[in-house]
Amino acid sequence: QLHVVESGGGLVQPGGSLRLSCAASALTLDDYAIGWFRQAPGKEREGVSYISTSDSTSYSDSVKGRFTISRDNARNTVYLQMGSLKPEDTAVYYCAANRGDLGVFWQARHVYDYWGQGTQVTVSS
Repeated sequence: QLHVVESGGGLVQPGGSLRLSCAASALTLDDYAIGWFRQAPGKEREGVSYISTSDSTSYSDSVKGRFTISRDNARNTVYLQMGSLKPEDTAVYYCAANRGDLGVFWQARHVYDYWGQGTQVTVSS
């Protein structure tokens, strides 16, 4: 069974950067599409970025141009590089894995097979 664990969250000032990691236990991470989601207090969990098994990427409008998703299959890890951070980026960030690509449905939370426990990102001065 695949397990995913997020890391890299923390407190950062507005305009700063963070890199989140999503590490997987399986030996075939390249068979999985990975989505990054976030959930702020009182709000629904929303998809922010996605990378397919062929490394095609997608982003929500709110993070496009500021966040970059990438994968390192040799390390079984997917990264979310976050830049120009804003207070409204404050949330718990989750990674989710799905065996196979999701295409236009990548923001649909219920379709993912595996979820991590989340890592807190706080953007504040």
